[in-house]
Formats: sequence, structure tokens, C-alpha cells
Amino acid sequence: MEQQQLVYSANTLYWIIFIGIAVASWVVSASLEHKFKKYSRVPLNLTGKEVAEKMLRDYGIPDVKVTCTKGHLTDHYNPATQTVNLSESVYNSASVAAAAVAAHECGHAVQHETAYAPLKMRSALVPVVNFAGKWMMWVLLAGMLLLNAFPAIMGFGIVLFALTTLFSLITLPVEIDASRRAVAWLDGAGITNAETTPLAKSALRSAAYTYVVAALGSLANLLYYILIFLGRRD
Repeated sequence: MEQQQLVYSANTLYWIIFIGIAVASWVVSASLEHKFKKYSRVPLNLTGKEVAEKMLRDYGIPDVKVTCTKGHLTDHYNPATQTVNLSESVYNSASVAAAAVAAHECGHAVQHETAYAPLKMRSALVPVVNFAGKWMMWVLLAGMLLLNAFPAIMGFGIVLFALTTLFSLITLPVEIDASRRAVAWLDGAGITNAETTPLAKSALRSAAYTYVVAALGSLANLLYYILIFLGRRD
């Protein structure tokens, strides 16, 4: 009876997760898109490219290059190639939104330069998470089909999923810290002022929510698989 209750709870949790995360993701994505468009119309004196280059110079990081990459909101810092990659709408735009995004990505470069501990932990997990991401769904599927006969398969799948969840959780302080550094530098360097600094902060806060939703979704799904494991094993 107790096992049946766990299975019922797991199935109920699954639908709550699916609907809740889908709604939250849509709301967060819509908010981020709205703010990016809105703040892209608030002009600044420097383009995203110029903001990124100035921030790197101010922090004494000469080896990191600023490049333009295709796509929308595809901005990222690549520690392997030491490049800050800005999307076309950020690279060429002189706006609050572009400055916020560019400074945020440079915030990751500063983290890398200063050996920021959570970033080091996340970087160390990348090879493991790449492996887990490739195989975990197949392992979990096999584990659920063969749970009674070979519960260890499901257990291994849960471990793999837990690693991806850990990666999502470690990503949160990395992203939040990069945004904090970005806003502080934008204000301190005079790129933004009392009127535009709150706008940059608002844009980056909306971006951070996407990582919060992803982390919560991963954590909730991990709990779902654990409940399945506990509810159906002999």
C-alpha cells in the first residue's frame, strides 16, 4: 500500500512539474524577451562590443577577445577559447540591454580570471555532465522498464540525473555573481547612470530567472525519479 502511494505521488508530481515548469518557463521567457526589446530602445553611448572591450580592459584581461555570433540571445563566454561571444543584436547595439548582456558575459571572464570557485566547480563538471546528458535518459528508461529485476540500473540513472541537477544548481551562483559584477561595473564606470542602472539590473534579473526555473525543474524531476525508484522496487 505504501509503495502504491509513492507511485501515485510520483505520477501526481510529474504532472505538477510538467505543467508548472512549462508555465513558469513561458512567463520567464516572455518577460525576458519583453524587457530585452524594451531596453534595446534605451540608448547608450557605447555598443555591446565597446562595452565588453572596455570592461575587459578595466579588469586587465587582455587575452579575452570579443566576437560576434549568430542568433538571438546566444551570448556566452567560452573559457576554452577565451572569447566573449555576443549575438548580433548585442554586438552592434548601443543600448541598455546590449550593455547589460555584454557586461554580464564579461563578468564570466572576470570570474575565470579570478578563479571564482563556483565557476571552477561548474567547469570541472562539464565533461561529466556531457556524458550524463548523453546517456541518462536511456539509462532511466531502461531502469524503469527493468526496475524490479535490475534496480541498480535505475539507481545509476538517478545518479547521472543528480549530476545534471547539481550542475544546474551550481550555475545559479555563477550567473547571479556575473550579473552582480556587470551592474556594479556599469554603474561604477559611468556606462549607466541613476536612471539606466536599474534597467540593466532588471534585464539581468529576468535572465537569471531562466536559470532558477531550470534548476527547480531539474530538482523536481530528480525527486520524481527517486519516488519512482522507491515506489516500484521490491
